[in-house]
Amino acid sequence: MKQKITVLGPGSWGSALAQVLAENGHDVVIWGNNPAQIDEINTYHTNRHYLPNLKLPSSIRGEKDLAIAVKDADAALFVVPTKAMRTVAEQFNRVCQNQPVIIHASKGLEQKTHKRISEILLEEIEEAHRQAVVVLSGPSHAEEVSVHDITKITAASENEQAAKYVQQLFTNEYFRIYTNTDVIGVETGAALKNIIAIGAGALHGLGFGDDAKAAIMTRGLAEISRLGVAMGADPLTFIGLSGVGDLIVTCTSVHSRNWRAGNLLGKGHQLDEVLDNMGMIVEGVATTNAAMELSQQLGVEMPITQAIYQVLYENRDIKTVAKDIMLRDSKVENEFSNLYRK
Repeated sequence: MKQKITVLGPGSWGSALAQVLAENGHDVVIWGNNPAQIDEINTYHTNRHYLPNLKLPSSIRGEKDLAIAVKDADAALFVVPTKAMRTVAEQFNRVCQNQPVIIHASKGLEQKTHKRISEILLEEIEEAHRQAVVVLSGPSHAEEVSVHDITKITAASENEQAAKYVQQLFTNEYFRIYTNTDVIGVETGAALKNIIAIGAGALHGLGFGDDAKAAIMTRGLAEISRLGVAMGADPLTFIGLSGVGDLIVTCTSVHSRNWRAGNLLGKGHQLDEVLDNMGMIVEGVATTNAAMELSQQLGVEMPITQAIYQVLYENRDIKTVAKDIMLRDSKVENEFSNLYRK
């Protein structure tokens, strides 16, 4: 059934997801606050700053007025940076006149509050203006989805019917969706893997090999799981698409802006220089700060996150930090094994 979907955020991922929806036969409107970008989408069907080689379907319409964009929408897809999520959600709530399904495809934790994105949306959007909130997350690059590379991700919601609805909206021959009810696990994995990706990129920039990269990914996954479980997640979620899947793709690909930022830091560039030249938000930098505060609040040990925090926020030398983390006290590997003992 053809649906009207409003995409809030015309960045690379928002544009790629809009393309999927349009190709699936849906009525798609993209809203953004950059008038020139919206004009480009409507006139040339391109979004060159974010996806230079993408030609958007001509059926996709750009809209500058949020009230017009969301009018009669069956679903609203939020794909804006974490730091803008609360503001955009509040604006949406003011102008929305119906009750769409709320979907978000962003990854991060809010600064100071440490809240997950679905929590922000539930706080800012009244029940009268939302049916349910669904998280769309997993191993995916806009650059690959836009050229129809095979991609599999997760739609997570406490409302199983809403998750299945999102599954039906997006699924096609190159884009497959699995459903999950563990919203906490899916959002935690999505946010925290960006921290580990910065570390993986830094190791590459320092010249370390595959052994080191495998080590940081596997032990990074242990940290993600540890904090996620403390927040209420199912540990099994972290061996799925939104856990290990997203971690692998983000820690090994040049498409990952978090990996690229870490790689430049490893090569000796300063953080301000890296962020200024990236051209897009590097979510892992802010998430590192939020995760560090959250881990201290919950009493969760996260040595890799702590090391990356020291590099990003305390200006410590990367090589020294890498050495320090190797000389930590010895640990047991399978820390969750007691959960499955009878």
